[in-house]
Amino acid sequence: MSEDVMRDILIAEVWTWARRIGVEDRLKEIHVRPMKRKWASVSTRGRLTLNSDLLKQPARFRHEVIVHELVHLKLMDGKHTKFFNLLVKAYLSKYGIG
Repeated sequence: MSEDVMRDILIAEVWTWARRIGVEDRLKEIHVRPMKRKWASVSTRGRLTLNSDLLKQPARFRHEVIVHELVHLKLMDGKHTKFFNLLVKAYLSKYGIG
């Protein structure tokens, strides 16, 4: 499968999760590029950046990264609180991951 197709799949996965989590209106941009220190990041302005190495990772791991970042967008506080972690786990469990 080509890298362009894998990138399109990853972006489609993001939009699917954004709808499930209810943040599709807050998600403004999705970028896929090399990142040295992390798998992804999201800004309060709705810019999600995904590490291009995610294209080589299993779907389960990609989904964990995507959900983690989108829950940050939902809560808009940037913290990894107990509630944040429970919410990530709840979304993943609801859809059979984790």
